[in-house]
Amino acid sequence: MPWPGVAHWVAAVFLCRVASAQYTSDQCSWRGSGLTHESHSRDVEQVYLRCSQGSLEWLYPTGALIVNLRPNTEPTSGASPGLHACIKPQTDSRGSHLYLERAGQLRLLMSEKEQAHGRVQCFSLTEGALFIEAVGQQDISRRITVFQYELVASHRPGAHLYPHLNIGTGKRPTHTHTHLNTAGRGSIHAVDTPSSSDHSSVAVTLSRLFHQKSRVFSWDGARGKGWSGHLNTPLRCRLQPREEGEFLFTGAVRFGEAWLGCSPHYHHFLKLYRTALETGSNPCHMDTDTD
Repeated sequence: MPWPGVAHWVAAVFLCRVASAQYTSDQCSWRGSGLTHESHSRDVEQVYLRCSQGSLEWLYPTGALIVNLRPNTEPTSGASPGLHACIKPQTDSRGSHLYLERAGQLRLLMSEKEQAHGRVQCFSLTEGALFIEAVGQQDISRRITVFQYELVASHRPGAHLYPHLNIGTGKRPTHTHTHLNTAGRGSIHAVDTPSSSDHSSVAVTLSRLFHQKSRVFSWDGARGKGWSGHLNTPLRCRLQPREEGEFLFTGAVRFGEAWLGCSPHYHHFLKLYRTALETGSNPCHMDTDTD
């Protein structure tokens, strides 16, 4: 059922003229203002974004936006069933409700109040386009809707590392350095699990850094600590602080935060990796010659 008070927008998607408001846009991000068509408060404006990640900033929202998210490699005729969009609003995002719109039907994704929590929400692109409806206010001067988005293909390597996609916890896609931003060997120093969270924050120190695309790990050689950093991992991994032995940490950066899969003990990984090398079934290469 549509959120109360928005039934008129279902018809507006098809009957209202598409607004030609002033805005700035590239293939990845969009920034616009509702003040440019304030006199046409029922306008519905189309926005097209063609990147795997980006942002939207809507100042002084009035009317509504339909945001069409597609990667630049996706056919324009439709979305892949395995393609998902994840939205992370800023905690100060105000002035609108977020819906999914498909065939004239609206389903609430995030209310204005829920956006203040800054929590990520994901949905399949086959569920519809993102529909953003401005909340009616007398004073819109301090209302700005802001969020980041990322597109994730659930069948691609590394998708299981995304904490907000419900794609199961059984068989894992094979990882490659193309999709994993971080790989290192090291130990766990601390594990912090907030009571209301579905993940833990893990402090680690590396004895060896294999690979990183983002600055997840920083060098602190002056204190004799080497590479160190903080990572997020699902609760089901059950990592313990100062657990004996070293682990293999592999993960991806999502919305600026590093996320891990469950980390195997390094000596277990090494045994499996060497067996895979002998049989020619290794999916990626890691320099373990000094181990």
